[in-house]
Amino acid sequence: MRHCSVQVRGLLTRDELDRYNGLMQVGGYLEEQNQYDLAYIVQKEVDILILPAIERLKEKSRDRDRATAEFLESLKAVDDEEQD
Repeated sequence: MRHCSVQVRGLLTRDELDRYNGLMQVGGYLEEQNQYDLAYIVQKEVDILILPAIERLKEKSRDRDRATAEFLESLKAVDDEEQD
């Protein structure tokens, strides 16, 4: 079973995280039993479960990019005022 990143896990809601942990336990057990065909199905469910958290991470990144662009624009404006 492949775990998602710590950043994504940090953005899961409590319910999503509980479900994620349960699915990972089931998937790990299935792998121990060499039931890789069933573990694959559980992994697909994990992949679907984490999609909203991935979108939240992307939105945080876009917000940070916007804030950086605004900051750089304000620096440019201050620099332009000093040159006048």
